[in-house]
Amino acid sequence: MEMPSNRFTILYFTFIFFLFGFIVNIANGHESPEKISILGTTDPKPLQFSSNSSFKIALFADLHYGENAWTDWGPQQDVNSNRVMSTVLDLEKPDFVVYLGDLVTANNLAIPNASLYWDMAISPTRTRGIPWASLFGNHDDMAFEWPIEWFTASGIPQIRCPSISSCSVSGDEACSFRGTQRVELMNKEIQQNNGSYSINGPQNLWPGVSNYVLQVSSSSDSKSAVALLYFLDSGGGSYPEVISTAQARWFQNISQELNPQSMLPEIIFWHIPNAAYKSVAPKSTIQQPCVGSINLEAVAAQQSENGIMDFLVNRTSVKAVFVGHNHGLDWCCPYSKLWLCFARHTGYGGYGTWARGARILEMTEQPFSLKSWIRMEDGSLHSEVVLSS
Repeated sequence: MEMPSNRFTILYFTFIFFLFGFIVNIANGHESPEKISILGTTDPKPLQFSSNSSFKIALFADLHYGENAWTDWGPQQDVNSNRVMSTVLDLEKPDFVVYLGDLVTANNLAIPNASLYWDMAISPTRTRGIPWASLFGNHDDMAFEWPIEWFTASGIPQIRCPSISSCSVSGDEACSFRGTQRVELMNKEIQQNNGSYSINGPQNLWPGVSNYVLQVSSSSDSKSAVALLYFLDSGGGSYPEVISTAQARWFQNISQELNPQSMLPEIIFWHIPNAAYKSVAPKSTIQQPCVGSINLEAVAAQQSENGIMDFLVNRTSVKAVFVGHNHGLDWCCPYSKLWLCFARHTGYGGYGTWARGARILEMTEQPFSLKSWIRMEDGSLHSEVVLSS
């Protein structure tokens, strides 16, 4: 749909204004005003413990928006996913949300801009004014795959492109078959949302876009760190499914720089589980010391192990790692002196018919502790586990 000329003029000059400001910042050696660096917090509102000494995080994993958009089934799954997230957010009222990868199923998106569906995925959090951060899964930037049913007698259907005015495109380009890559998705999230704490991260890390650190500060002093949240891109799509040696060394260097004495607790997030998860996976039923409710598939691990666990287990400050990817697993199991945890399949897109929900993390400040549980779509709670005390 063509925009009215006056609206187009406003948007055009708004874009020129922000582009000019960005160029000036780069010329002066500054970064975007919303993002200080991969090492800190966003400005002007750092993440902080509340006055009652708590900080709660909701993990939304494997949403898979945009799946089978040319059918009646596909769009309904996105509606259902919205309902799950809205229920969790309204019941838990978290301070922060982590989107743990596979926000969209890009190989199902017959439009050039997966960020339209990415925008849908983050909308329940954004509309409630809750800050969030995201990282990438294996489906988020996959190339479009032609459905075989399009080559039957029914032919190629009319593509149902989402109508989101803030990201609108026009003409044939709106329904072409070009995918959207990690850098484009992350840039649009950051540029169009003040509530996003996501950061691109170092450009020399492969795989890499969502490699960064966020600081959670004291309730009484926004500059005093209490905990560090690390986000790593575990690949997939346009990259192999790995955390590379370069990423592992980056974590070693940056954690030593930020937390040299390992005094601050550190929590790690990535999408695809690694080999360590396979080593601790329950054999059948979930029994102590593991905690969870479903163990209904084998761990689908990364393609190779490149040293990240060596660094994690040698840091007493690392309390837990959280992943998604496996929709039929939701357990936490101890590994050395830390915990390895799955989230809970949140979205109605993707495989599996298991009930949907979200893993919740809650930290306390004085003294520091970390516990977790799962909040289901029906409002019930289960699988509470203390991960640090």
